[in-house]
Amino acid sequence: MASLADFRNGLCIEFNDQIFQIVSFQHVKPGKGPAFVRTKLKNMKTGKVIDNTFSGGTKITTVRVERRPYQYLYQDETGYNFMNAETFEQVNIEAVMVENADLMKEGMTVEITYHAETETPLTVDLPPFIELEITYAEPSERGNTASSTALKAVTVESGATIMVPLFINQGDIIKVDTRDRSYSERVKK
Repeated sequence: MASLADFRNGLCIEFNDQIFQIVSFQHVKPGKGPAFVRTKLKNMKTGKVIDNTFSGGTKITTVRVERRPYQYLYQDETGYNFMNAETFEQVNIEAVMVENADLMKEGMTVEITYHAETETPLTVDLPPFIELEITYAEPSERGNTASSTALKAVTVESGATIMVPLFINQGDIIKVDTRDRSYSERVKK
């Protein structure tokens, strides 16, 4: 059991018989009435973010989670297959648990968050930035810019479609932000 003073970003708690991670929180002490905490909670199973307010003095149950590095192997009809780099144990994760799965390429390292007591996987987190090669890009036309931030869609080696600036061509390697699927920079070969 923990109190509201123990809240911090990333803390996993049990709430409404489900596991949530605290995305953000704000302690509020109004001039009149008891203090409370406004939170944004992310459901670890569905990924849905909800708002909730905890009144002062509320006790919460914290959940112990472990983040373990795994290597992505392949996808089959049951989901995605990963291998623990230390124990060589393989695990299959359902497709709904992997956010931005189309950005993964074979051999890349991801972190799988496990519920420590039950040993059940909760989420699969890609690294914040990954490098991918452009496999298909339409040639850009001169004078096709209505604004300074003209973008075009390209296909990367993992099969995902990313919006990039017009100067990016087929064969280039780009760095992609996996959190919002945005182009970050072109990587020198």
